[in-house]
Amino acid sequence: MTETPPTYLETLYPAWGQQFVMDEVLFEVNTGHQHLVIFKNEQWGRVMALDGVIQTTEKDEFIYHEMMTHVPMLAHGDAKKVLIIGGGDGGILREVLKHETVESVTQVEIDQQVIDMCVQYLPNHSAGAFSNPKATIVIADGVDFVNACTETFDVIISDSTDPIGPGEVLFTSRFYQGIQRCLNVGGVFVAQNGVSFLQTDEVKTTFNRLSPLFRETTFYAAAVPTYVGGIMTFAWATDNLALKEVDVAVLEARFRQQKLKTRFYTPSLHQGSFALPQYILDVLKNG
Repeated sequence: MTETPPTYLETLYPAWGQQFVMDEVLFEVNTGHQHLVIFKNEQWGRVMALDGVIQTTEKDEFIYHEMMTHVPMLAHGDAKKVLIIGGGDGGILREVLKHETVESVTQVEIDQQVIDMCVQYLPNHSAGAFSNPKATIVIADGVDFVNACTETFDVIISDSTDPIGPGEVLFTSRFYQGIQRCLNVGGVFVAQNGVSFLQTDEVKTTFNRLSPLFRETTFYAAAVPTYVGGIMTFAWATDNLALKEVDVAVLEARFRQQKLKTRFYTPSLHQGSFALPQYILDVLKNG
């Protein structure tokens, strides 16, 4: 008699969720910061979850990582110094380093074990990026780092978990104040902001906390299949009002100049991602 494989039930929402068959558990540990598990699934390949929440899968990670990276990078057009907060799986670092104009990338991750396990069990996410000489990896709390850092950056990307557990502090005013002090003039900050239909309060809270600090605070969006419940929103904060309005022809030229090869991102999709549904616009209007 064939045994039924175990399943992983995501617990992000109390009354609804998604379930994965765990064909094989590759690694499971309590890191001291969070519960981490990496398992195989026939549909999604290798899957990583932290504290009951799906973080990334081999099958669809490229959508999230390309949109988190290439939208701010190509909107800026000349980012030489980049800061990544979180992102222990290495996907954002991999995409940032595809930009030939980048001179240095600093990545701040609170949990070394997340990096180690992802390099071992999700190697295609980082694709060797952690060994790139342009990359500096700092194991530290992201909030403390941005409030003590003496460097400034052209683009800052916050690739955090949801605002529970260790990721909660990366949605606070103190964190955003630190981001503001670390951002170069004309720079841009982006951050994952959850699935907006189910996590509308996160959109509102982020908007209210970022708005006093930057001339422009808004969001752009993409649909990532394993982040179920509709579109995922990405916070966008900058003092440079021109960045969101870059013409698609300019984006296309920058895309070609950087010799990028993508599986999801296109310049037209970039421009269209800032078109938001009315329920989000209402939140921003009434924030």
